[in-house]
Amino acid sequence: MSQAAQKHDVFQAIADPTRREVLRLLSENEMPISKISTHFPMSRTAIVKHLHVLTEAKLVSGRKEGREKIYHLLPEPLEEVQQWLSYYEKFWSNKLSILKYVVENEEEDK
Repeated sequence: MSQAAQKHDVFQAIADPTRREVLRLLSENEMPISKISTHFPMSRTAIVKHLHVLTEAKLVSGRKEGREKIYHLLPEPLEEVQQWLSYYEKFWSNKLSILKYVVENEEEDK
């Protein structure tokens, strides 16, 4: 498998609920692996694997500080997700408008 094929993209990275929670935590503060792992019922090794996926997707970055590695959020790649979702927003808005119309007309008929 080529090096490029092994990299994770943003959508793969955020597909996992644990990784989404890690991103949420890092959006509040940068923190070391030891602190991140206290928020999850899994091993530190499992958290390191999740951080590796997030790092490959360029959603987080870590720096060595003494004996620990401190991670922080890199939100820029999430813009790709935002752009993708915004395209589909028009369908949601249309459906909500139709639902509003139906509900309002049902109330008038009563």
